[in-house]
Amino acid sequence: MNTRLTLSVVATLLALGAAPAPQAAPEPFFPVAVWYSGGKARAPMIAPLDAGSEQAWRNDLRTIKGLGFNTVRTWVEWSHGEPREGEYHLENLDLMLRLAEEAGLKVLVQVYVDSAPDWVGRKYPDGHFTTQDGTQIKSQAAPGYCVDHPGVREALHGFFTEVARHASASPAFYAYDLWSEPAVMNWALPAYVPNAQFCYCPHTQARFRKWLQEKHGTLDALNRAWYRTYTDWEQVEPPRFGTILTYADFMDWRLFIGDKIAGDLKGRADAVRRVDRSNPVTSHAPNPSPVFRTLADAMDASDDYLMKHAVDFFGTSFYPKLTSPDRDFPLERRALVMDMVRAVTGDRGFYVGELQAGYGVHGVIAGNPITGADLDLYTWGMVSRGARAISYYAYYPMSTGYEAGGYGLINLDGTLTERSRRAGTTARLIDANAAALLSSRPQPAEVAVVFNPLVPLLGGEQAYGDRRSIHRAVAGYHRMFFERNIPVEFPSARELDAAALARYKLVIVPYPILLTAQMAKALEQYVAGGGRLFVEARPGWQDERGHAEPILPGFGWHEMIGVRETTVLPVKEVEIRWGDRRFPGTGFAEHFERLDPGARVVATYPDGQPAAYEREHGKGRALLLGTFAGERNQLEPIAMHPLADALVDWAEITRPNLRSTAFVELRRMTGPSADFVFLLNHGAAAAEVDLSVPLTAAPSAIRELVTGKTLRPSGAAFVVKATIPGETVRVYRLDRP
Repeated sequence: MNTRLTLSVVATLLALGAAPAPQAAPEPFFPVAVWYSGGKARAPMIAPLDAGSEQAWRNDLRTIKGLGFNTVRTWVEWSHGEPREGEYHLENLDLMLRLAEEAGLKVLVQVYVDSAPDWVGRKYPDGHFTTQDGTQIKSQAAPGYCVDHPGVREALHGFFTEVARHASASPAFYAYDLWSEPAVMNWALPAYVPNAQFCYCPHTQARFRKWLQEKHGTLDALNRAWYRTYTDWEQVEPPRFGTILTYADFMDWRLFIGDKIAGDLKGRADAVRRVDRSNPVTSHAPNPSPVFRTLADAMDASDDYLMKHAVDFFGTSFYPKLTSPDRDFPLERRALVMDMVRAVTGDRGFYVGELQAGYGVHGVIAGNPITGADLDLYTWGMVSRGARAISYYAYYPMSTGYEAGGYGLINLDGTLTERSRRAGTTARLIDANAAALLSSRPQPAEVAVVFNPLVPLLGGEQAYGDRRSIHRAVAGYHRMFFERNIPVEFPSARELDAAALARYKLVIVPYPILLTAQMAKALEQYVAGGGRLFVEARPGWQDERGHAEPILPGFGWHEMIGVRETTVLPVKEVEIRWGDRRFPGTGFAEHFERLDPGARVVATYPDGQPAAYEREHGKGRALLLGTFAGERNQLEPIAMHPLADALVDWAEITRPNLRSTAFVELRRMTGPSADFVFLLNHGAAAAEVDLSVPLTAAPSAIRELVTGKTLRPSGAAFVVKATIPGETVRVYRLDRP
C-alpha cells in the first residue's frame, strides 16, 4: 500500500517549522487480480453506466474478494475516455476505485490508447499510420494514429496524465499497465495493403533520420554503410524493398523500430510521472516476444530486453491454450516462455499481465478447456520464477467480438466455476506469503543460453532462409536442461558483458552466424577469465551490417579456438560422435584446419573427420561444434539429449539431488526470511519423489502451503520423500532461523 502525506499536511507542517513525519514503508503486496472493469464489456470496451451499475459492480467485487483475490485489473481506453478534445469521461474508473476500496481490493489500471477518438484524426490529418507505398490507414477507433506526430503524441500523453490524476487520488489504486502487448501498430491488419510495414509517415521518417545521425554520426558514414550518395539528411528515407546490394539499411530500420517502441513506452511512463511518482508503472508483452516475435516482424518488432528499461516492471501475457488444440503449448514450451520472461527482467521480477483463465475462442475455433489444475501449475510456475503480480484474463468471458464466449474465469451468467475457486485459493496462499515471496529470488542458474535478437535480420528484406532458426535453437537447448531440472538463463546478445557472464559456469551460443565486435569481445573475455564457452557452427559468419568475416570463426575467434573453417557442407542431418554419445545436427557440417596443436578434437563425423574442437584460452576453455544441435533438438526432440550430459560434465554443472518415478519439475527460491521449494507434477500420474536440497542452515519451520502440512526440519538440508499426485503442485516454505 502506498502511503502519502497530502500537500496540505506537508504545507502545514512546514509552516509550523516541523519536519514532515517519516512515511511508513509500504506493506509488501503481491497483486493477484482478475480482469474486470464493471459489467461484462470485453477489454478494451467500456460498459455504459446505468442506475443498476453500482450495485451490480459491488456484488461482483464482493464475490471477487470472497474468492480470495486481492486486486482487480480494470481498464480505461482513449476513445471512450476523451471523446472530444479535453473532455474526459473517467466515471467508470472513479466508480471502480471507490467500490474496490469499499471491498478491500486494490486496483491495477490498464490504459488503452490503441483505440483513439476520431477528433485526433480530424485535427491531425497527417497523423495516420502510413505503409511503405504511402497508403494511409484510416482509423476505425483502432489502430489509432502514429505517436511520432507531435500533436498526436501530446494528446495521447495528455490522456495518460489525466488517468494518473484520477487513479493516484484513490487509496485503492496500486499500479498502471501502460501498454498491453506493445507493437508499432496494434489491433489492425489491413488486408487491402498486402505485406504492409509501418510507419512511413513523415514524422516517423524524421525520427528515423535523427536515430541514424546518433548512430552513424555523419552523412558520409551513412552513405558508406548503406551504399548511397545522399547529399542532405532530408533525402534519407527508410528502405521500402530489398535489393541485391547491402541490406544494412533494412537492419538499421528494423533496429530503429525496436528502439522506437521502447522509447514510446518510456514516453507513456514519463506522462504518468508528471503527476504520480509513487505507484508502479508496468507493461507486458504477448507470450514473451523473444520466443515468438522477431525484429524483422513488420508490425511487432519489439525487443523485450529494451522495453524493461522503460518501466518498473515489464512482463508478459500467457496463453498456453490460445485457440485450436493443435496450437496448445507442450510442457517444454510453457517452461521456455516462463524462463524467458524471467530472463528478460532478471532479479527485478516481472508482472504476468494476462494469464489465460478460460478456453480460447477465435471466431468459430474453440480451444481445449482450462482446468483448475492448469491454473495451479501456470500460477505457481510463474511465482517460482520471480513473478511479482498475476492477472487472470478475464473474470467474465468475452461478451463480444471474435473471442466471444472465451477466456473467462467464471461463466457469462455470473455463476462460479471450479477453476475460479481454485485460482482464488491460490491467490490467498500467495497473499498470505507475500512478504517472503517478494523478498526471494529464483535459484541462480549456472548455465546461460545466449539469445541474439539480431540473427533474424540476416538476409535482409528478402529473408533467404528461416528467420526462426535462432528461436528453435534456443528452445532446443532449453529443453535439454529443463528435462534435467537444471535452471537456464537467457542473456540478450545485445547486453553481453564479461563481468556479468562470469557468474555462469557454462555459456552456450546457439546459431551464432551473426555476431558483433562487442558480443565477440565480451564472450572472449568471459573465456579468458575462466568461463566455459560452447558455440555452434560458423560463429561470426556475418556482422550487424550483413558483412562476411574473412576467417571463420570470425572476430579473431579462430585464434581463441585454434582452428579455422576450410569447407562447410549444407546438410539436413549429420551424426555427431562424441565419445560414446551419438546425436544429430542440422544445417551445416563444418570442417576445419587446426591452427594450434592445443586445439583438441572432442567429436567427429561418421567419416572420422573432426566435428568439434576444444581449446584452453586464458583461464577458461572454448568448444566449437560444426553443426546446429539445438535447432535439431527442437525440430525432432530427443529425450534426455546426450549433448546436455556432455556439457554438464565438461563445465561441472551442479545436478539436483532428485529422484522421481515420473518427471517432476523442481524450482527453488531463496530469500532473507525464507526459502521456497516448488515441485510441479505436470503429468497425469502420481510421482514418488525423493529430494535433498542443501541449505546454509537448518530451517526453523517447514510448511507445505498447498496442503497446509508441516514437516520436521532435519539439519542443514531439506529432505523430502513424498507422493506428488498428478497435475498438482507442492510448495514448501522453509523459514530461516
